[in-house]
Amino acid sequence: MHAKEAFQFLEELKENNNTEWFHSQKKRYEDYKKFYHGLIAAVLSELKKWDPTLEPLEPKHCTFRINRDIRFSKDKSPYKTNMGMWFTQNKNHKNSPGYYIHYEKGASFIAGGVWCPEPDQLKKIRKEIEFFYEDLEAIVTAKAFSDTFQTLTREEGNVLKKAPKDVDPNHPAIEFLKLKSFTAAFPIQDNAFDDPDFHTKIAQQLAVLKPFNDFLRRGLTTED
Repeated sequence: MHAKEAFQFLEELKENNNTEWFHSQKKRYEDYKKFYHGLIAAVLSELKKWDPTLEPLEPKHCTFRINRDIRFSKDKSPYKTNMGMWFTQNKNHKNSPGYYIHYEKGASFIAGGVWCPEPDQLKKIRKEIEFFYEDLEAIVTAKAFSDTFQTLTREEGNVLKKAPKDVDPNHPAIEFLKLKSFTAAFPIQDNAFDDPDFHTKIAQQLAVLKPFNDFLRRGLTTED
């Protein structure tokens, strides 16, 4: 299965998001899954060339189940209609710094960092920023980073209105310290996935995020 066929499957799934249709498309889904895992393997091979922390990963560690968790959702559609790939040092920890690739028709993007860290992790990251904000400033203002990702993502609902507790509101990095997630993202065209060299080109773009992930990892692993 090629990229166009894989994404056509997702589009048809969007129109027929029910177990009966999905089960009737078992062969197509198996072909889609092979394409998905193969693409992950190709990207992961490129990422490992410049980020040795990813060496323990296998493609199976970077996948997402197609089944949606509908227990607490008003939308009871049973299946995801997008493709996600998550590459992180700690394959068992959702909040370890990493790299993300997302395919969704009209809304594809790449990203990296730590999304919604646990309270203890959030405290450690903010402490790292508070004491070494010049390092973070140098990372996000570097030409390669600013040309692609501009700056860190400010998601609605994921930014404090006031300074965190015990943080000087006049701190020079206060806008970073107000964040509750530490990520950077960049939209990509859907047809980028059709490129035979997609794995190489996308890995080169994600490489720009390595210093940022290294900074976050340093904060998370430094003992108090």
